Amino acid sequence: MKTLITAAVTATALLLTACGGEGQDGENELRMTQAALGEALFHDENLSFNRTQSCASCHNAARAFTDPSLNPQGLPRSASVGDDGVSLGDRNTPTAMYSATTPSFVNGTRTRVNSTAGDYEGWSGGQFWDGRANDLAAQAGAPILNPVEMNMPDKATVIDRVRENSEYETAFTQLFGADIFNDSENAYAALAQSIAAFEQSDALAPYTSKYDQFLSGDYQYSPISKAAAGKALFFSQQFTNCATCHQLKTQGSEGETFSNYEFHNIGVPVNTALRNANGLGAEHQDTGLASSEALPDGTDTSTLEGKFRTPTLRNVGVTAPYMHNGVFQSLDTVIRFYDRHLAGSDNEINPETGIAWAAPEVADNISTDILQTGPKLSDSDIEALTCFLYSLTDEAYEALLPEDAASCGL
Repeated sequence: MKTLITAAVTATALLLTACGGEGQDGENELRMTQAALGEALFHDENLSFNRTQSCASCHNAARAFTDPSLNPQGLPRSASVGDDGVSLGDRNTPTAMYSATTPSFVNGTRTRVNSTAGDYEGWSGGQFWDGRANDLAAQAGAPILNPVEMNMPDKATVIDRVRENSEYETAFTQLFGADIFNDSENAYAALAQSIAAFEQSDALAPYTSKYDQFLSGDYQYSPISKAAAGKALFFSQQFTNCATCHQLKTQGSEGETFSNYEFHNIGVPVNTALRNANGLGAEHQDTGLASSEALPDGTDTSTLEGKFRTPTLRNVGVTAPYMHNGVFQSLDTVIRFYDRHLAGSDNEINPETGIAWAAPEVADNISTDILQTGPKLSDSDIEALTCFLYSLTDEAYEALLPEDAASCGL
């Protein structure tokens, strides 16, 4: 990787010289070179305090850029362990894939493209579950300094680690100027910008799922398959309300992200096992958006408590566990959790615990207007929806799908 950085930087310097530093070719090459540098930084464990953890440790490319580690029960971790090998977060590590499609953190009114619920008013977008980072660069720089993640004490120390690598020094100075290391703030911003450039690359947004192939005419859902039935249910406001929050564009449009990036409280219960493991205890309350550092000073947060940003559904079949706190391990459970809000629902028991669903962690501000819309689902409906969600898996990760995907007709 390091020699590739040097080669890419040299090629860029030659191209920019030939183009007079201008032109689309030069700009594209510059972005590609920043992405190459960012990819190396993304995988560099030296950027954590104990030199044991990189961004890729919790966003592993082999597992759709999520945490591949398992908890003591052999299940995917609800939250990632930090560089010190002990610290444990309180929120599930989301996939870094398609994060570049997330818009900036804004407050306003937006028109939904497929919903009976009307327009949405409120905050949307932003990186992290609570939208606290406005863009990818702001997000990329945060985990390195987080004490329960990569645990570096300050930006200057991070840049000292960067400068231990002569190829990094060459890349930084050629890409960002000879004086880039004169100010650690500027150098750190360049580091974050480079990682963001990697996260904006095609590797993290390949759009190669069965659904994408269907849109391009290279794949057809069998009309008698469960996946086809699930697709019809997903986009139908008559039978489900999935698309209210998980559809951004007009149906059939390329580049659908399967999130409209709204913030909602859907009544997710406390992940008691995680709270016991990380020492916060069940009495601790994660208020989500209400505690976001991105909110303007003086914001009334009373109506924001318990709300989290709607995640993308791309690769959702291979990125368990689910919800902001990783409380559920299967998509079947997630769909039954949604269904339990509907009138006459048969899903009164959490299949993962064998008892009734636990109370919401935050009981206020629950989006009942959306959650209680639509008829209850049958077991076959739930199976069909799960199969359609499996079809949103990019080609490189289809082998990771659960065994029940074999019956989906994909």
